[in-house]
Amino acid sequence: MKIITNNKKAYYDYFISDNLEAGISLQGSEVKSIRAGGISLNESYVKIIGDEVFLINCYIKPFEKSSAFVPDSKRMRKLLLKKQEISKLKQKVLEKGLTIVPLKVYLKGSLVKVEIGIGRGKKLFDKRATLKEKAVKREIENESKNLRVGS
Repeated sequence: MKIITNNKKAYYDYFISDNLEAGISLQGSEVKSIRAGGISLNESYVKIIGDEVFLINCYIKPFEKSSAFVPDSKRMRKLLLKKQEISKLKQKVLEKGLTIVPLKVYLKGSLVKVEIGIGRGKKLFDKRATLKEKAVKREIENESKNLRVGS
Protein backbone atom coordinates (compact mmCIF):
# COMPACT_ATOMS: atom_id res chain seq x y z
CA MET A 1 0.00 0.00 0.00
CA LYS A 2 1.55 3.28 -1.15
CA ILE A 3 -0.05 6.43 0.29
CA ILE A 4 -0.34 9.18 -2.31
CA THR A 5 -1.87 11.96 -0.18
CA ASN A 6 -3.30 12.56 3.29
CA ASN A 7 -5.98 15.02 4.34
CA LYS A 8 -4.36 16.37 7.51
CA LYS A 9 -6.94 19.12 7.81
CA ALA A 10 -9.69 16.50 8.23
CA TYR A 11 -8.09 15.28 11.46
CA TYR A 12 -7.78 18.88 12.64
CA ASP A 13 -11.39 19.84 11.84
CA TYR A 14 -13.21 16.58 12.74
CA PHE A 15 -13.30 13.79 15.30
CA ILE A 16 -13.05 10.77 12.97
CA SER A 17 -14.95 7.70 14.19
CA ASP A 18 -15.36 5.10 11.41
CA ASN A 19 -13.13 4.51 8.39
CA LEU A 20 -14.09 2.86 5.09
CA GLU A 21 -12.10 1.93 2.02
CA ALA A 22 -13.71 2.90 -1.27
CA GLY A 23 -12.72 2.52 -4.89
CA ILE A 24 -12.93 5.57 -7.12
CA SER A 25 -14.19 5.85 -10.68
CA LEU A 26 -11.59 7.65 -12.80
CA GLN A 27 -11.38 8.64 -16.46
CA GLY A 28 -8.58 8.80 -18.98
CA SER A 29 -5.18 9.74 -17.65
CA GLU A 30 -6.31 10.53 -14.09
CA VAL A 31 -4.69 7.35 -12.74
CA LYS A 32 -1.31 8.32 -14.18
CA SER A 33 -1.66 11.78 -12.71
CA ILE A 34 -2.52 10.33 -9.27
CA ARG A 35 0.45 7.95 -9.43
CA ALA A 36 2.64 11.00 -10.07
CA GLY A 37 1.21 12.66 -6.95
CA GLY A 38 -1.03 15.17 -8.73
CA ILE A 39 -4.01 14.97 -6.37
CA SER A 40 -5.21 17.21 -3.55
CA LEU A 41 -7.93 16.46 -1.00
CA ASN A 42 -7.99 20.00 0.43
CA GLU A 43 -11.54 21.42 0.49
CA SER A 44 -12.97 18.11 -0.76
CA TYR A 45 -15.89 16.29 0.78
CA VAL A 46 -18.11 13.26 0.23
CA LYS A 47 -21.83 13.50 -0.52
CA ILE A 48 -24.53 10.85 -0.90
CA ILE A 49 -26.80 11.54 -3.87
CA GLY A 50 -29.61 9.02 -4.27
CA ASP A 51 -28.03 5.61 -3.75
CA GLU A 52 -24.56 6.66 -4.87
CA VAL A 53 -21.60 8.25 -3.09
CA PHE A 54 -19.56 11.02 -4.74
CA LEU A 55 -16.23 12.69 -3.99
CA ILE A 56 -16.74 16.39 -4.64
CA ASN A 57 -14.21 19.19 -5.15
CA CYS A 58 -11.17 16.88 -5.25
CA TYR A 59 -8.45 18.30 -7.49
CA ILE A 60 -6.61 15.95 -9.85
CA LYS A 61 -3.95 17.70 -11.89
CA PRO A 62 -4.29 17.15 -15.65
CA PHE A 63 -1.60 14.77 -16.89
CA GLU A 64 0.93 16.68 -19.02
CA LYS A 65 1.61 13.91 -21.51
CA SER A 66 -2.02 13.11 -22.35
CA SER A 67 -3.04 14.17 -25.82
CA ALA A 68 -6.73 14.37 -26.62
CA PHE A 69 -9.06 13.70 -23.70
CA VAL A 70 -8.45 15.73 -20.53
CA PRO A 71 -11.25 15.42 -17.92
CA ASP A 72 -12.24 18.37 -15.72
CA SER A 73 -9.84 18.61 -12.78
CA LYS A 74 -12.53 19.25 -10.11
CA ARG A 75 -15.40 17.11 -11.41
CA MET A 76 -17.54 14.86 -9.20
CA ARG A 77 -16.09 11.37 -8.96
CA LYS A 78 -18.15 8.35 -7.99
CA LEU A 79 -16.93 6.29 -5.05
CA LEU A 80 -17.42 2.55 -5.37
CA LEU A 81 -19.03 1.04 -2.27
CA LYS A 82 -21.39 -1.85 -1.56
CA LYS A 83 -25.09 -1.13 -1.00
CA GLN A 84 -24.85 -2.16 2.64
CA GLU A 85 -21.98 0.26 3.24
CA ILE A 86 -23.90 3.09 1.53
CA SER A 87 -26.98 2.45 3.67
CA LYS A 88 -24.86 2.50 6.86
CA LEU A 89 -23.30 5.79 5.74
CA LYS A 90 -26.76 7.25 5.04
CA GLN A 91 -27.98 6.33 8.52
CA LYS A 92 -24.94 7.85 10.22
CA VAL A 93 -25.08 11.06 8.19
CA LEU A 94 -28.72 11.54 9.19
CA GLU A 95 -27.52 11.78 12.80
CA LYS A 96 -26.90 15.33 13.96
CA GLY A 97 -23.53 16.82 13.10
CA LEU A 98 -21.96 13.88 11.27
CA THR A 99 -20.34 14.22 7.87
CA ILE A 100 -18.27 12.06 5.52
CA VAL A 101 -14.71 13.22 4.92
CA PRO A 102 -12.01 11.85 2.57
CA LEU A 103 -8.93 11.00 4.65
CA LYS A 104 -6.33 9.66 2.23
CA VAL A 105 -5.73 8.35 -1.27
CA TYR A 106 -3.48 5.37 -1.77
CA LEU A 107 -2.57 2.62 -4.21
CA LYS A 108 -3.52 -0.94 -3.30
CA GLY A 109 -1.88 -3.10 -5.88
CA SER A 110 -2.74 -1.40 -9.17
CA LEU A 111 -5.98 0.15 -7.84
CA VAL A 112 -6.52 3.67 -6.53
CA LYS A 113 -8.40 3.63 -3.22
CA VAL A 114 -9.85 6.43 -1.09
CA GLU A 115 -10.20 6.10 2.67
CA ILE A 116 -13.25 7.95 3.94
CA GLY A 117 -14.22 8.59 7.53
CA ILE A 118 -17.32 9.64 9.39
CA GLY A 119 -16.55 12.72 11.40
CA ARG A 120 -18.14 15.06 13.91
CA GLY A 121 -17.04 18.68 13.59
CA LYS A 122 -14.72 20.06 16.25
CA LYS A 123 -15.48 23.27 18.09
CA LEU A 124 -12.86 26.01 18.37
CA PHE A 125 -11.81 24.96 21.89
CA ASP A 126 -11.33 21.37 20.68
CA LYS A 127 -9.01 22.61 17.94
CA ARG A 128 -7.02 24.62 20.49
CA ALA A 129 -6.70 21.54 22.69
CA THR A 130 -5.40 19.55 19.71
CA LEU A 131 -2.78 22.21 18.98
CA LYS A 132 -1.78 22.26 22.65
CA GLU A 133 -1.30 18.47 22.70
CA LYS A 134 0.87 18.63 19.58
CA ALA A 135 3.01 21.38 21.12
CA VAL A 136 3.52 19.35 24.31
CA LYS A 137 4.49 16.22 22.33
CA ARG A 138 6.91 18.25 20.20
CA GLU A 139 8.49 19.76 23.34
CA ILE A 140 8.91 16.33 24.96
CA GLU A 141 10.57 14.99 21.79
CA ASN A 142 12.96 17.95 21.66
CA GLU A 143 13.90 17.46 25.34
CA SER A 144 14.53 13.75 24.84
CA LYS A 145 16.71 14.49 21.79
CA ASN A 146 18.69 17.04 23.76
CA LEU A 147 19.25 14.52 26.58
CA ARG A 148 20.48 11.88 24.12
CA VAL A 149 22.82 14.29 22.36
CA GLY A 150 24.15 15.71 25.66
CA SER A 151 25.12 12.33 27.14
